[in-house]
Amino acid sequence: MSDRMWELIAPLIPEFASRSQGGGTGPLDSRDVFTAVVFVLTSECAWRRLPASFEVSPATAHRRFASWSRAGLWERLRQAVLEYEGIDCDREWVMAVVEAAMSR
Repeated sequence: MSDRMWELIAPLIPEFASRSQGGGTGPLDSRDVFTAVVFVLTSECAWRRLPASFEVSPATAHRRFASWSRAGLWERLRQAVLEYEGIDCDREWVMAVVEAAMSR
């Protein structure tokens, strides 16, 4: 994902909220988690098969995806892409990601 694309997406992502039961690790970089989630969405990979090279656990990726979905991220991202003129070359990619996310 290009830096320009991330500049559009980053402000739309809800802030990380630690889990109420405690434990776990510190918050991960949202861009890393978003990239892992997009990989699962666009590759039809099962969450549990997320490659370790992403350095995001499958459980974390799925939990963030679910949280972002409840928060309406995918619809906000779709709207932002439709309204933003500077990303013509990435528009189809983003719309494919949004469609994949909303179909789950």
